[in-house]
Amino acid sequence: MHTELNDADLVAESLGGSRDAFRQIVERYQTLICSLAYSAIGSVSQSEDVAQETFISAWKDLRLLRERDKLRAWLCSIARNRIHRSLRQAGREPAHGAVPLDEAHDSPARDALPSEQAISREEEAILWRSLERIPELYREPLVLFYREHQSIESVAVELELSEDAVKQRLSRGRKLLQEEVQAFVEGALRRTAPSQAFSGVVLAGLPLAAGSAATAGVGAGAKGSAAAKSGFLALWLAPFVGIFAGFASQWLMIRTSATGRERRARTIALIIAWILAVGFAVGGEYAVQSLGYRFRWNDRTCFAAMAGFWWFFFMFWATWITIVFWRSQTRPQPGEVSGEVLQPVLAPGEPGTRALVVAGTHLMLFWCMIFLSWRAHDRTTTMIIAGIMLAMGIWHFFHSRGKTGAAGARAYIGQIALCSAAILAIFNLRFDVWLASRYGVSVAEVHRMFPIWMVPLLSLILVIWTGLFLTLTNPKRRLR
Repeated sequence: MHTELNDADLVAESLGGSRDAFRQIVERYQTLICSLAYSAIGSVSQSEDVAQETFISAWKDLRLLRERDKLRAWLCSIARNRIHRSLRQAGREPAHGAVPLDEAHDSPARDALPSEQAISREEEAILWRSLERIPELYREPLVLFYREHQSIESVAVELELSEDAVKQRLSRGRKLLQEEVQAFVEGALRRTAPSQAFSGVVLAGLPLAAGSAATAGVGAGAKGSAAAKSGFLALWLAPFVGIFAGFASQWLMIRTSATGRERRARTIALIIAWILAVGFAVGGEYAVQSLGYRFRWNDRTCFAAMAGFWWFFFMFWATWITIVFWRSQTRPQPGEVSGEVLQPVLAPGEPGTRALVVAGTHLMLFWCMIFLSWRAHDRTTTMIIAGIMLAMGIWHFFHSRGKTGAAGARAYIGQIALCSAAILAIFNLRFDVWLASRYGVSVAEVHRMFPIWMVPLLSLILVIWTGLFLTLTNPKRRLR
C-alpha cells in the first residue's frame, strides 16, 4: 500500500538526490505556484515559465530550507520574488503578458498535449481582461479555486487562510468579476455601435422618391426595468435614511424659529448645504476609488487615500458648522446693533415637534454607524449603537425642555458634540473589524495590510482642530 509522504520527508529524499521525490513536490504545488504567478502576470505561458524557474531555484537551494515542514511557504516566497523580478525586468504592468483582443488569433496559446484542452489566445485575452482589475486579494483565491476543482478546503490550505475567509473573498471576487465582465461587454458593445458615417451611407443609397413609412411599437421594451433595479436601489437608498432624517429635523427647526422671508432664506440655505454635503461625500469617494482603479493602487494606498478624504470631509464640515454656530449666536434682531442681542435660534415648539427634531438629529448622526456595523454583520455593535442613540436622544429631549433662543442652540450644538464624540469612539474601536468583514480577512491581516494608527491619529487631529477653531473664533473672546 502506497503511503503519501509529507513535505519534510519529500525534502529529505530530494536532498538525497531523489528526483522522483522532487517530482512529487512539483506535482503537489504546481497548481498553487502557477496560480500565484498567473494572478500577478496575466499570461498563462509566462506564469508557467515563472513557476518552472521557481521549482528549479528551489531544487538548487533546497539545502537552505531550515524548516522542512514549511515547504509551501518557502516555495511561495520564491515564486513571489520571481514574479516581482519578472515584472521589473519587463517594466510594464501585470497585464503585459495578455494578448490584446484585436491581436488575438484563434490559435493555441502554447503547445499543448493532444489530451489537454488548450486555451486559445483570444480566450486568454478575454479571460485576463475580465480578471486584471480585480484586486489580487480576491483574484488569487478565485484563480486557485477553479484550478483546484472548486474546493474551498484546498484553497484555504494552500493560502493558509480559514475557510470562512476564503468564502468571503470568493464571494467578493465573484461580485467584482461580474461587474468587470459587465463593464467590458458594455464598453465593447459601445465601441461597435454604428457611427454617424453609417447614416450618411444609408442616405446616399436612398432613391429620389421617398415612400411612406409607418412608425409603431415605440417604447415596447421598457417592461421589467424597475424590477431589475429594485435591489440595487434598495442598497443605495439605505444610507440616505440618515440624510432624510437630518434634513427633516433641521427643516422643522427652521419652521418653528423663523417666519416669512427669513424662513424661505434659511430653507434655501439648508437645501444648498445638504446638496453640497452629499455631493462632496459621494463624488469625493467615487473620485478616490476611480483614481485607485486607474493607477492600480495597492490596498494600503487605497485605504490611506480614502481615510485622508473622509478626514478632510469631516474637517471641512466641522469648521463650517462652527462658523454657522457662532454667526447664529451673534446675529442681531432687526433694528439692533450686531452683537448686542442674541437672536432666538430654537423656538420652544410643541413636545411632538421637539421629539421629531431630536429623533431626526440623532438618526442623522448615528445612522451611518448603524449601517456600517449591520453591513459588516456586527450585530452586537449595531444594537449597542442603537441603544446609545436612543439613550442620548431621550436625554437631549428632556435636557432641552424649556430652553429657547441661544440657550437652546447651545444645548443643540452641545448634544451634537457629545454624539460626535461617541461616534468617533465607536468607529476607532470597531473600524478594523468592519474592514476585515468587507475584505474577507481576519482582523490580524487588516493590521498587517493597513497602518492601523492612521484613523486614531486623524481622529485626534480632528478633535484638536475643532476645539482650537471653536475657541479661537469665539465672538466673545474676540470682543475682549
